[in-house]
Amino acid sequence: MECAVITTYRCNAHCQMCLSWKHPTVESEEFSPDILEKIPRGMKRLNITGGEPLLRRDLIDIVSVLNKKTKRLELSTNGYYTDRIVQIAERFPHITIRISVEGLPQLNDKVRGLKNGFDHALRTLLKLKNRGIKDIGFATVISQQNIKDLLALYTLTSGLEVEFSQSTMHNSFYFHKYDNKLEDIVTIKATMLKFIERLLNSQRRDSKMRVKDWFRAYINLGLLRFIEGKKRLLACRAGTDSFFVDPRGRILACNGSSEPWVMGDLSTHDFNQIWHSEEAEQVRRLVRECKKNCWMTGTSVPAMRRRFWHPLFWVLRNKIRLSFGNKIVDG
Repeated sequence: MECAVITTYRCNAHCQMCLSWKHPTVESEEFSPDILEKIPRGMKRLNITGGEPLLRRDLIDIVSVLNKKTKRLELSTNGYYTDRIVQIAERFPHITIRISVEGLPQLNDKVRGLKNGFDHALRTLLKLKNRGIKDIGFATVISQQNIKDLLALYTLTSGLEVEFSQSTMHNSFYFHKYDNKLEDIVTIKATMLKFIERLLNSQRRDSKMRVKDWFRAYINLGLLRFIEGKKRLLACRAGTDSFFVDPRGRILACNGSSEPWVMGDLSTHDFNQIWHSEEAEQVRRLVRECKKNCWMTGTSVPAMRRRFWHPLFWVLRNKIRLSFGNKIVDG
């Protein structure tokens, strides 16, 4: 399974597509790191997210607990608190770090509402790279405003030989947004198709990163389908293959629902009690009946892993098509 731990809804950024900063959690109500000991070991991936996780004064304790639970621990941050991030990375050098940016400097700082945000993000990335931290990169939320910078950000990250991951705007309780909408679908589709082709024709020097770009093309195809209002490429198994822990210690199926789908509370129950409870089964029924067709990392990557032949066949088919000068095809 995969798990995302939402450490806090407090945030120093004022993003336009996410309003968690307007609805922050109270520090005294946020979970204690020790309850995370209840999460099973052997998780495929654990993501530490927020809000902005670096606002947790006990983040190093959270990282220490979760690091024992998985071989791939990921920290999602806006990169503003450079020194603290570097300290964590030096203590846990195998950690994955994704720094959120929404475009080149001027646009990023406008969309994220964070003065000199891009400067902090880039400085953090470069310091981590200089320290020898391997799995680092930028992450962006594709929107109407930043679609024009998508290819430029890919060129930048490719040149630096760091990762570049994508998502797009969703509406849910997690973002406190229900009016996120992409207007000019034609322009967005044209740019994303170019980007998908660039990923499939990746020129990265590192072979592992080239392969990751190929499968990131499939993820972006799923994002494009979501933007166009189409059905998911692969069925969602939130609450079965993945789950979330919210800042109060509750187990949630996902972060895409209109309201929190709570499976149980780690502060009062063990994980297995929650996972096999009737409340959890009721939530899984809600997931099976859900029509939102969300396509976010937390549910798309586990689905790709479960049915790996589907993205593999799509990648091979479309790399061959591109080599003959043909356009890519949908899933």
